[in-house]
Amino acid sequence: MKIVKIEDLHCNAGWRDFSFLKITTDDGLVGWSEYNEGYGSAGITAVIRRMAQDLIGQDPRLIERLMSRQYAVTRQAPGGLNQQAMAAIENALLDVKAKALGVPVHALFGGAVRDRLPLYWSHCGSYRFRNADVMGVDPVRSADDLVKLGKHVKERGFKALKTNIFRFDTDPPNMHQPGFARGPGWPELNVDNATLDAIHNGLSAFRQGAGPEMGILLDTNFNFKTEGYIKVARACERYNLFWLEIDSYDPEGLRLIRDRAPMPVASCESLFGRRQFRPFFENRSIDVSIIDVPWNGMLESYKIAAMAEAYEINCAPHNFYGHMSTLMSANFCATMPNFRIMEIDIDDVPWKDDLVTHPPVIQNGELIVPTRPGWGADINEEAVKAHPPKNPHP
Repeated sequence: MKIVKIEDLHCNAGWRDFSFLKITTDDGLVGWSEYNEGYGSAGITAVIRRMAQDLIGQDPRLIERLMSRQYAVTRQAPGGLNQQAMAAIENALLDVKAKALGVPVHALFGGAVRDRLPLYWSHCGSYRFRNADVMGVDPVRSADDLVKLGKHVKERGFKALKTNIFRFDTDPPNMHQPGFARGPGWPELNVDNATLDAIHNGLSAFRQGAGPEMGILLDTNFNFKTEGYIKVARACERYNLFWLEIDSYDPEGLRLIRDRAPMPVASCESLFGRRQFRPFFENRSIDVSIIDVPWNGMLESYKIAAMAEAYEINCAPHNFYGHMSTLMSANFCATMPNFRIMEIDIDDVPWKDDLVTHPPVIQNGELIVPTRPGWGADINEEAVKAHPPKNPHP
């Protein structure tokens, strides 16, 4: 079996694009993966195309050898776009190999530990500030809207939701995102009383709507520095958070936050590879390690999760992409013993289901682990073509 073609496909996904990698073999097998060129990662497609030149004619089943070579030839520029490109290739190769064997990808990693995955509704309310029209849902404009949304999440059978910091004292209301240079507070990233009040108002509304049993997760992204995160953690104590999510590249600073936080701390979604995760494990910086399968590749993600297990740390996937990514992450979650909970975006564009042959199956807030060969679905190329991407890919 040899690789004969590597192609990238892209489609409009409302406020971003979905991107897919297609690897075709000489006997007609096709492997798929999803990657993302937004959120600071512009240029991955060009890197993938460059790497693909080295893969044509290779046996796609020798995944460890192929990826070890790609790691070696990119050793002087590790992580970043190189790693994300390698992950897209690796994940598509896994789909090929599993299909060749007639098994789901999780069978390549010892088989599924579980057949149902508890989910949390991610970006709950967040997308509804700017993108309600394209999703066909009611917009979020006030705390009362969050109360209604919390009730809706509970009625859908979900046991947990994750939200962000919402500012209803601005015109128009919006998310608090200075860590991404969006809105006031950048680049200092200090916390003030108005921000703490906004956190209080948002969490109070969700708790009122979703009830006392709902697991509430607050994602603070890169929006503060160590001092600010400690203040935020203390302000959230009364709401009994499932976890406080923090993005930080400082393992010792994050350990300081964790020591002073009255709730579990989750982090690491922006890290690449075992070498970047290791100091966060060694410093006991986190309660839950978040691993991005489209960024790291499932082979590397599984190794990271295995290393986390040695430190008694559970893991969760970073999954706010399309359905193919959800299926990739589901195969990952099915295999690791130290699984915590799985992220998923429920609010999305209406044509999301059309893009795959078999959308993920969700029952009462849980995802049914796919059992079809490969990831469990293929990309519907006609549906992708029907929704041209927002950004050109020459």
